[in-house]
Amino acid sequence: MNVPVVSRLAPTPSGYLHIGNAVNFVLTWLLTRRAGGVLHLRIDDLDRARLRPAYLDNIFRVIDWLGLDYDHGPSGPDDFLRHHSQLLHLPEYNAVLRRLAQRPGLVRASTRSRTNGAEAYVSLETPGVAWRAHVPADTAISFFDGCQGETNVPLGALMPDFVIRKKDGVAAYQVASVVDDLRLGTTLVVRGLDLQPSTAAQLWLAGQLSETAAFNVARVQFFHHPLLMDAAGQKLSKSQQRPLDAGVMAQAQGKQTVFRAVAKLLQLPDAAAETIETLRLQFLAGDPHSKVITAPPF
Repeated sequence: MNVPVVSRLAPTPSGYLHIGNAVNFVLTWLLTRRAGGVLHLRIDDLDRARLRPAYLDNIFRVIDWLGLDYDHGPSGPDDFLRHHSQLLHLPEYNAVLRRLAQRPGLVRASTRSRTNGAEAYVSLETPGVAWRAHVPADTAISFFDGCQGETNVPLGALMPDFVIRKKDGVAAYQVASVVDDLRLGTTLVVRGLDLQPSTAAQLWLAGQLSETAAFNVARVQFFHHPLLMDAAGQKLSKSQQRPLDAGVMAQAQGKQTVFRAVAKLLQLPDAAAETIETLRLQFLAGDPHSKVITAPPF
């Protein structure tokens, strides 16, 4: 099937980007450019409580610092807020939420106590409650992962009632991501391995409606790369990095720290990590059928 490769960088402005975010950016860029595809910058800003202007600005600074380019998307923070914010697409998300709520037994509104874990289900019209998708216990999602190979995610066990609309009435990540990827025509998704369950949740959710059914394994190729760990063996996150107000651009050895991490994941020689261009050339020269990370099969 001859499907054009369309991918995206999809950061969240909820903190200064860490090395794991930067590695994902570079991997996405390499795969898209090797395939001659189109790359979007799609910033996920529905979490307004954690959004800060400095975090938004940091996204553009990191992309420029790494030497990456993209084909479509905002040119800077002001352009993003005016023309590309997810808030501009709330009607699209709400339309999907309404359709999901019409499916018998699919959506439940819950009140869950943080103190004792008690939960009660109420009317979907009740103000201030989260909407959750009810996933049957035996649900499993299978797909081919460009990094991990054939993959089976026991979604019913891992995410039996994931949130699709937050308590503030705004669409949650799983819904917004599917709608955004359909709008962009995304056919290549590159994520960290910790987001495999989210991929399964989105595939399952998209399959519930005819208008979102195009987000499926026949059209979209997924790559879930290994995560970067800290010295204690913990997954890197924005909240763990030190200093908190610096992020990946404060790495002692600069962007080469990112390039070396990417070269290691791709099993490229150390010399590949000198610049973004040497990394690109080494990746282009590599085996496109490598077991480490495969080329998009389009």
